[in-house]
Amino acid sequence: MLLSLALIFLVGLVVGEVFAKLKLPKLLGMLVTGIALGPYVFNLIDSTILEASTELRQIALIIILTRAGLNLNMSDLIKVGRPAILMCFVPACCEILGMVLLAPALLGITLLDAAIMGTVIAAVSPAVIVPRMLKLMEDGYGNNKSIPQMIMAGASVDDVFVIVLFTAFTGLAKSGNITLVHFFKIPSSIILGILGGFLVGQILLTLFLKLSIRNTTKVIIILSVSFLLVTLEHAFTRIVGFSGLLAVMAMGISIQQKKPDLARRLASKFSKLWIGAEVLLFVLVGASVNISYALKAGVSTILLIFGVLLFRLTGVYLCLLKTELNAKERLFAGFAYMPKATVQAAIGGLPLALGLASGEIILTVAVISIIITAPIGALLIDGSYRKLLASDRV
Repeated sequence: MLLSLALIFLVGLVVGEVFAKLKLPKLLGMLVTGIALGPYVFNLIDSTILEASTELRQIALIIILTRAGLNLNMSDLIKVGRPAILMCFVPACCEILGMVLLAPALLGITLLDAAIMGTVIAAVSPAVIVPRMLKLMEDGYGNNKSIPQMIMAGASVDDVFVIVLFTAFTGLAKSGNITLVHFFKIPSSIILGILGGFLVGQILLTLFLKLSIRNTTKVIIILSVSFLLVTLEHAFTRIVGFSGLLAVMAMGISIQQKKPDLARRLASKFSKLWIGAEVLLFVLVGASVNISYALKAGVSTILLIFGVLLFRLTGVYLCLLKTELNAKERLFAGFAYMPKATVQAAIGGLPLALGLASGEIILTVAVISIIITAPIGALLIDGSYRKLLASDRV
C-alpha cells in the first residue's frame, strides 16, 4: 500500500506539473497517471486502496467543499438571486432531456435507460469547478457580479439534484414503479443539508470562541464533523433525504458569516490540504476508468456527449436571461458548467452492478464523458477567464 501511495503522489505531481508546463490542466496529467497506474493498464495500485477509492475520493471532496464554504460570502450569493437558484437544476434538466431525445436514436436504448444515462452524465464536477472558482475569487475575476460564487454554489447543489434523480430512475428500472417519495427527497436533501450544516457550524463556532484551540486542531475537528455529516446522509434513506456534502459546505458558510477572519485562516489550512487531496482524487478517478470500455465507444457515443453538452449550455443560457451578465460572462458560465469527473466515476458503474441491460453502455458513456469534458472544461476555464471576466484589480 505504501508503494502505491508513493506512486500516486509522486507520479501524479510530476505528470501534473509536466502538463501544466504544456499549458494543459494539471488534473489531466493526474487522470492520465491514474489510468496508467490503475488496474486496466499497469495495475500498480494496491487493491486495498482501490477498494477504499470511493471513501478516499469523498474525503477529497469534503476538503474542497469545506474550503469553498469558508470562502463563500452569503451576501454575494444573495446578490445573484434567481440565476443562482436556477443554475442548481435547470442545466442538469436540459442535459437529461437532451439524453432522452438523442440517446435512443444514437445508441438504440430505451427512454428509461436514456433517462438513467442522463442522470449519470448530467452531474458536473465540484472537484474540477470549485478550486478554479476559488482561484478566480482570489485573483479578483468576476467578483463584481459574483460569478464564481454563483457557479460554485450551483455546481454543488446540481450534484445532489442529479444523484436523487438517478436513484429514482434506477429504482424504477429495478422495480417497475416510482413514487412521489423519490422526488420528495430532492427538496428535503437540499433543505435539511443546508439547515443541518448551518446549525453544526454555529455549534462549532461557539466551541471555538469559548475554548482556546489552535487553528490546526480546529481543522481536524471540522474534518471529523464533516465525516459524521456525510455518514449521517446514509441514515436518511426512507422518506426524507439529507445531503451530507451540502451540509459540509453550509457549515463553512456559517462560520464565514459570523467570523470571516477565522474562516480566512481556516480556509488557508484547507488550501494546503487540497494540494495532496487533489492528486489523490484525480489519480483515483483515472484509476476507475476502464480503458477497454473507452475503446469500445464509437463515433455515436462521442456525438451524444457533445450533443447533450449543447443542451446543458442552453440550460445555462436560460438561467442567465434577463441578468446583468454580458455575452462573454454567460459564455464563461457555460464553460464552467462543462466538466464531469467524480460523480460519473462514483455512479457510472452502478447500473451494470445492478444488472440493468444498459449497464455496460451507460458505463462506457460515463467513462468517455470524463475523458472528454474534464480536460476540455478545465482548459476552457483556465484559458478564458482573463478574457471573458472583468477584473476588480487595478
